[in-house]
Amino acid sequence: MSASPLVGWDDIAAVAPDGLAVLDCVGRFVRLNPAAAALLRADAEGDLIGAPSPFTSVEGAAECRAGLLEVRSDEQVAHWEPARGPRREFAYRARSLPADPKFTVVSFRDVTDEWHRQRRIAAIARTSIALASEGSLGSTLDAVAQQIVQADGLAGVQILTLDSTGRGLRLMGSAGLRHWDAFLDRLLECRDRGARLCMLDTLKERRPIVVPHRWAQILEDPAWEPLHAYLGELNWDSFVSVPLMARGRPEGVLNAYFAPGQEIGSRTLEFLAAMAEQAALAVDYATLLQREREGARRNERQRLARDLHDSIVQQVFSIGMQANAVGVLGARDKAVPAEAVRAFADEVGSLSRTVLADLRAMVHELRPASSLRLGLEDAVTTLVKSTENRTGLSIRLECGHQVDTVEPELAEDMYRIVGEAIHNVVKHAEATTVTIRLAVHDHTLTAAIRDDGRGITESGGRRVAQENEDGEAATATGQHGYGLRTMRERTERWGGTMRIRSGARSGTTVRVVIPLPVRVPQAPPGSEGSGSIPSAVPLRETENPARSGS
Repeated sequence: MSASPLVGWDDIAAVAPDGLAVLDCVGRFVRLNPAAAALLRADAEGDLIGAPSPFTSVEGAAECRAGLLEVRSDEQVAHWEPARGPRREFAYRARSLPADPKFTVVSFRDVTDEWHRQRRIAAIARTSIALASEGSLGSTLDAVAQQIVQADGLAGVQILTLDSTGRGLRLMGSAGLRHWDAFLDRLLECRDRGARLCMLDTLKERRPIVVPHRWAQILEDPAWEPLHAYLGELNWDSFVSVPLMARGRPEGVLNAYFAPGQEIGSRTLEFLAAMAEQAALAVDYATLLQREREGARRNERQRLARDLHDSIVQQVFSIGMQANAVGVLGARDKAVPAEAVRAFADEVGSLSRTVLADLRAMVHELRPASSLRLGLEDAVTTLVKSTENRTGLSIRLECGHQVDTVEPELAEDMYRIVGEAIHNVVKHAEATTVTIRLAVHDHTLTAAIRDDGRGITESGGRRVAQENEDGEAATATGQHGYGLRTMRERTERWGGTMRIRSGARSGTTVRVVIPLPVRVPQAPPGSEGSGSIPSAVPLRETENPARSGS
């Protein structure tokens, strides 16, 4: 006895939550269930019979593997432009009808809002990745603008930043709009003609400003005539301007141009605010980095000025005095003894050689890269010799045989650390001898700089600083403290440690220990796919304008 079905398949299709459709061999609708008609914005199921569908009737789109930031799945995607309402996105699967293969059954669902949300999340994640890269501010803000356009399907986005005075705007990032050098000039011309610039209201009020149907308003306003042709290249309607806020102050604005029919809801504004925050972080970071570089250049100029005054200026002054003395002797009617001339010549020659050595040392300290290409040992040796010639300090240098195998970037930082340590000895320690040891041992690079001077003192006094719980001497503020802080920052950049031991009678020892990057060995030939890692990869993580607002 055969069991009869409790419910007919037509009844199931009628109440199925997903859309079900049957397509003919050319992809036209043959039959739809009520859910399908509702999703397709049809008044009745029969309205779309015979109409072309948005679905590919070929069964079995290849299953695509979604990446971490991708929103795709094993479903195919179709876009549908209904007679009324905005465009929709459908995720669907298609199967041929076994009884008659020329027909295809499609099940589909509306994923417009879901995938829109996922694209926004991916856009924020990708923007965070862009902020972590080493690109310029312009390229980073271009990436932010592009992510917004791709995620929300906007007509265009512009990101403008304030200059250092806080009064001038610069166009630093854009997507969807043609680059035009004269854009800002034309924008200011429109303002001078009486046009209202919404972005200025955004900066003043520090809140997003939404202007529906802004393009229609601009077209009707003769004050905007200088930008009618340019903005008319974009298919847009409404406009939103969002402030870029960092540390409680505005850094610029993000202008979004919405395509006709796009709605501007609370979630849209939340997304734009999140992306504006990302852009503001990029601007703030670039500003801080610029200030840091300017401070470093200022400190370097001050140090060079001190070194020039303490050594080269005094030596050139001595050469001048010797030359004056020779001139005085030559002005007399008496013959000048040969021994006196030789003595003058020897003194001037010695001073000239010292000045030349010091000048070369300063050039070398400013640009040590050429010497570092020969190895860390040669670079430090040159520095030691120039310091001895300039100061009379006796410096002993000991280098291990593997020191020159250190990678160039780490070698330069170690060179700077040693150079700053020597500079501190010369300026503060009143030492007569210094011993420098560089070595690579147990996969670490170590440096020890020891002097026989008076020890690290506070504010130039004689009281010896005590070592704190981290093994670091407590130092005073000022140039001495700044130099030690710079040394520590360079050390910690590589995951290393720096310790300072100082005493009134034992001088000061600076010890730096930096672990070398561990590298994964190369996989043997032919081992691809066996689970081996194909190449040597460092395991340690290392640090790493204007474009064309209404």
